[in-house]
Amino acid sequence: MGCGRVGSTLAKSLEDRTHTVSVIDSNPDAFRRLGPSFNGTKVTGIGFDQDVLERAGIEKADAFAAVSSGDNSNIIAARVARETFGIQQVVARIYDPGRAEVYQRLGITTVATVKWTADQVLRRLLPAGAEPDFRDPSGTIRVDHVPVTEQWIGQRTVKFQGQSGSRIAWIDRLGEGMIPDRETVIQEGDLLHLVMREEAADRVYEVFYNGPEDD
Repeated sequence: MGCGRVGSTLAKSLEDRTHTVSVIDSNPDAFRRLGPSFNGTKVTGIGFDQDVLERAGIEKADAFAAVSSGDNSNIIAARVARETFGIQQVVARIYDPGRAEVYQRLGITTVATVKWTADQVLRRLLPAGAEPDFRDPSGTIRVDHVPVTEQWIGQRTVKFQGQSGSRIAWIDRLGEGMIPDRETVIQEGDLLHLVMREEAADRVYEVFYNGPEDD
């Protein structure tokens, strides 16, 4: 639902990946953003109206994205898709981060546009670890990415994990992602993606910056 810049880009990206896509928008002129090569279904109407959703084929859908410009419309549409039609994969675009957190806890995945953009900028302005890449809705678990420090070059990932109490989910190395195993050695230029409990973050970064402790 929603054929603005986000919705049209999403629809074309899904179709490029060979998915069948239906797009709903109350303004028929919005479909021009999809371009002449779009082969999906275009439905003019209100995206939370059950008849409109049925015309778009929601009863056969595997997922639903509500990405119009209105928070209320997106939330209503997402709830109708989930609660009336039983769609499990539902995402709603929400501008108000307070609302986004509430609906996240209700099981509706939300994307808080303004907050997400601000967070992305913050992560590039602040020192490593000051702002996580991800924090789960309960605020318990966080994911950070940090460039490896000199002290840990040549050390095995299991040693860092054991001493810091964090987990290295994956490593960006020479432009590619890799999942470490027990024999993986940290190399110069590695970007580590760390998973940790929020209350343990200070300890993780203490170990990260101080280097390995003697065995």
